[in-house]
Amino acid sequence: MSIIEDLVIASRVCVEHGVIDAYGHVSARNPDNPNTYFISRDLAPEFITENDILEMDMESNPVKPNSPKSYNERFIHSEIYKARPDVMSIVHNHSHSVVPFSCTTCELRPIFHMSAFIGLGVPNWDIREAQMGTDMLVRNSFLGKSLADKLGPHPAALMRGHGSVVVGHKIQVAVGRTIYLDQNAKMQYQAMMMSGNPMEVVYMDDSEVAANVSWQEYYRSWDLWKRKWQKKLADEKLSTKS
Repeated sequence: MSIIEDLVIASRVCVEHGVIDAYGHVSARNPDNPNTYFISRDLAPEFITENDILEMDMESNPVKPNSPKSYNERFIHSEIYKARPDVMSIVHNHSHSVVPFSCTTCELRPIFHMSAFIGLGVPNWDIREAQMGTDMLVRNSFLGKSLADKLGPHPAALMRGHGSVVVGHKIQVAVGRTIYLDQNAKMQYQAMMMSGNPMEVVYMDDSEVAANVSWQEYYRSWDLWKRKWQKKLADEKLSTKS
């Protein structure tokens, strides 16, 4: 199934760009059944193969009995899919560049045209809004719903002291937004340091945001990433067989 291959590639691409490492995960809604989604078993994303992908229901239980364990934070995915029928893919990541924006009063704003979607709003979710004294992981549906409610109709949400969640109506959109969210955070910080005054940084205005978001589905980026990783994954399979 193509979506399974795409999910493996999406995971590898996010690792390659440094937005996820041993932690973080990508999921995709089942295009043949909107009430289930695909996500890896509990495994570092860099090691994921098609054989590691599980099908989960909207309570984040595996569809097939006796399936291996998936991620503790799988509830991020199921609760957002329940709340957002338009979402077909989700990336949860711990981008080192984005986290500082989640725990300061500095607002993440679009400075770079490829990250124009930030101008649609990126709310900041603090897990303490739902529960105090947690380990900051979204370990159940209650916390997942709180995050989904904060995300609302937006393309992404920050998670205070943790990372972010990014969504898209296609897997390449969720992945592209994740990578360019990270890059925008780096550029915004650089611009603020260069100017010495955050108020002097020139951000995209609303009309520029609208003009860019209307075409940004990251087809060219996805084609580049996918072709490269299809070759690498094929080489991995040959190496395993030999």
